[in-house]
Amino acid sequence: MGFKILYISGGEKAYAGQIIRYHVNVLPGIKVHWVTEISQVKEPLHFIDEQRFGPYALWHHQHHFKEVPGGVEMIDEVNYAIPLGILGRVAHWLFVGKEVKRIFEHRYRVLEEYFKAKK
Repeated sequence: MGFKILYISGGEKAYAGQIIRYHVNVLPGIKVHWVTEISQVKEPLHFIDEQRFGPYALWHHQHHFKEVPGGVEMIDEVNYAIPLGILGRVAHWLFVGKEVKRIFEHRYRVLEEYFKAKK
């Protein structure tokens, strides 16, 4: 989706109430503004981000962390809804659902490489 972070309030450390502004490409050549808020942080167990303005009718993303032998497991739980009724459902079926899945698969690969490099 071509995420570009424009602004993070209060710096890099997550806290409840933190606002993050992005530009995202929803379709080739169509860029939209997206604003999320970190609504809850319970270190080191989880944090939640929720859309305040953007392309989804609903976006609620939970990041859970669990200590496991040899490291930390991160589990994402994402609940989202697409606007525009039947048109949104068709868009989800055609590409939005696949794109959301692709984004999280990409993030998984990036994190795997990042933490391998830290060893």
